[in-house]
Amino acid sequence: MARVILGVLDSVGIGGAPDAERYDNDGTPDTGSNTLLHIALACERGECDGRAEYGQSPSHGPLHLPGLKRLGLGEALRLASGECPRSLEAPTLLGQYASAIETSNGKDTPSGHYEICGVPVDFDWGYFPKTIPTFPGDLIQQLVERCGLTGVLGNKHSSGTVIIQELGEAHMQSGMPIVYTSADSVFQIAAHEGSFGLDRLYQVCEVARELCDPLNIGRVIARPFVGDDAQSFERTANRKDYAVPPPGFNLLDAAKVEGREVIAVGKIGDIFAHRGTTQEIKVGGLKKLMDETLNAAREAKDGSLIFANFVDFDSKFGHRRDVAGYASALEYFDSRLGELIACLRDDDLLILTADHGNDPSWVGTDHTREQVPVLIYGRNQKPGSLGTFDSLTLIAQRVATHLRLQWRPLCDQVDFACDA
Repeated sequence: MARVILGVLDSVGIGGAPDAERYDNDGTPDTGSNTLLHIALACERGECDGRAEYGQSPSHGPLHLPGLKRLGLGEALRLASGECPRSLEAPTLLGQYASAIETSNGKDTPSGHYEICGVPVDFDWGYFPKTIPTFPGDLIQQLVERCGLTGVLGNKHSSGTVIIQELGEAHMQSGMPIVYTSADSVFQIAAHEGSFGLDRLYQVCEVARELCDPLNIGRVIARPFVGDDAQSFERTANRKDYAVPPPGFNLLDAAKVEGREVIAVGKIGDIFAHRGTTQEIKVGGLKKLMDETLNAAREAKDGSLIFANFVDFDSKFGHRRDVAGYASALEYFDSRLGELIACLRDDDLLILTADHGNDPSWVGTDHTREQVPVLIYGRNQKPGSLGTFDSLTLIAQRVATHLRLQWRPLCDQVDFACDA
């Protein structure tokens, strides 16, 4: 029986969505944002020379993604934006490709993932205003009282790495956790694993999750870090998301109900509130995420769904507006793509997509509202264009069709003519 490996290249967008003008970064509409194109053009201009984030030899010149472009990444970019740099053109295509338009109300991680799994978010999340303080006074008061805190630090919109450098030392001295948010529907709490304690941080987040429920906040995120001072602070892989459950019966639920293995790699389990999974492999860092995805692909039994999120693109480089680092991460992923393809059995399907954009050349530090690529490869699949998907739910439909699940997402039915 066929298996599916579904990989989310977190934030690898391919051009502004049709409704990008409704979304902004620091007051600038996301129209014109294009994560992949702007990285590729920066590399062609020599602005990313010497990039090497994952132990590769330093890379120079154009973006080097031979595997991804042969799966159709450049052509998906052309579908979405009308432009494909020469560095992403492939003389021969091995895979099917499409661009896809998110229909959910938001450009956040849960919305994108829920829609990929067949359930668009058709309601509005709650958000916190761009004021200082940003959180309601009664929420903070209850958090402080219930958790025995002397107070909190931050209480504003910020990039997570920036606010840790800014307030981490004061946090260690005072014992007060750092609370902050972003343009997403999120309440984030950062604390030092040593001086504050990881278990205590999780306990505070559990209280915050309860307090945020009436406000319809999508996620509370524990953001632990280590280090001795602002120069050495570093977030750890012990991040934990407290998410609201998906708003409907989705692809993961359907696969689990039918007795299939649903193997979640990375933060997938947290995103789906640990619903619909049969095994969760939580690791951090692109190398470990790829290692564990490969292990799962080698060992998973027939009929399984392996669902992996490769978060580094977003968390380490998109939000930090690090174009060269993002390029290096893409090249590292591509350098190991052949290993993943080699793990596929004759009837397996590999699908690579994204949940939103995060253009590292754009203003601000938040996600960008973009179309995303859909790259599909299988030994029995006919290469070619699948056009533009008008919803990410079509990805769930493709997975369900291939796995022969007795379930369909809430979207128009499409006959995938390229199936063998």
